[in-house]
Amino acid sequence: MPELRKDPTTETWVVISQERSKRPSDFKLPKETKAASAGCPFCYGNEGKTPPEVYAAGPSQRQPNSPGWSVRVVPNKFPALRLEEWPPNGGVEVGGFELAAKMPGFGAHEVLVESPNHYATLASHSQEHLDLVLKALSSRCHDLAGDRRMRYIQIFKNWGHVAGASLEHTHLQLILLPRTPRVVAHKLRIAQSYFQRHGLCLYCDLIKFEGDHGERIIEETDHFLVFAPYASRFPFETWILPKKHQHSFGQLTDEQSFDLSGVLKRLVGHLELSFEDLPYNLIWQTAPYEPGHESYYHWHLELLPRLTTIAGFELGSGYYINPTAPEVAAGSLREAALGKASMGANHRKGD
Repeated sequence: MPELRKDPTTETWVVISQERSKRPSDFKLPKETKAASAGCPFCYGNEGKTPPEVYAAGPSQRQPNSPGWSVRVVPNKFPALRLEEWPPNGGVEVGGFELAAKMPGFGAHEVLVESPNHYATLASHSQEHLDLVLKALSSRCHDLAGDRRMRYIQIFKNWGHVAGASLEHTHLQLILLPRTPRVVAHKLRIAQSYFQRHGLCLYCDLIKFEGDHGERIIEETDHFLVFAPYASRFPFETWILPKKHQHSFGQLTDEQSFDLSGVLKRLVGHLELSFEDLPYNLIWQTAPYEPGHESYYHWHLELLPRLTTIAGFELGSGYYINPTAPEVAAGSLREAALGKASMGANHRKGD
């Protein structure tokens, strides 16, 4: 029987169609071809095709904006928002008519190029290299927080054309906003209300709840819990929560960073084993820059595979239809992990 399930972090409802639960082999995905191009702006030798870098990891003797980097951050050449658009009135909305309120497109938009390897994926990076990527993100979060005009940073990854990637070379994006997005503000209000009623963090309770039940857990490490959320909007949707209460991604420690790099590498590796050419969005959910959210908000990552199409019902109602129950999804990914471990053991025996 289908079920309606409520997401406690957003108070929205999801339709879980358990009677037609789909496993990885049931999804038919369009094939995506990857071919390195001499014109790819993110490959070695094409550093001049991007704006000047704002961050790079590489040898100390390397010259800026030249080959030799391992991770590189540059302003987006075609930014959604621009620092130059800061309004003269200090950011107050102009156009007082409330049905057509507007303000200049002020903000910042950066691209983190994860690797010079055009064919790399999150799963193909070494854990050490992915740790460099996470440390680069953390560094940019701290640097950008110094601009007091900004309120929120949205970090995300689009992988595959279906998920919105316009360039196939693996990269992440950071968009800095002068206002807290409505979706984030809504989650903050719900978390604050929960804290006022129970004196506890909603997300810390969620970690305990999922740990007690276990059926939706994909992996647990010293620092993180990886699970398919109870009211998953998308098939194989996965959340990664730090077990230690932290409101901001900027609080990530070195130990957590290395642990998280392993978690991401394994999770995406399991998905790559289960699906061919899987498009997905990876989204960082973190608190706004202003203080006041420390006690009740809890940063986390959401990995959203794009296996279904958002259509009229979803757009009209706000309800998602998910044909794969999260319990089934978590079980499939645990099986993929066991299969990969078995393959590795057999390979070592062959050696």
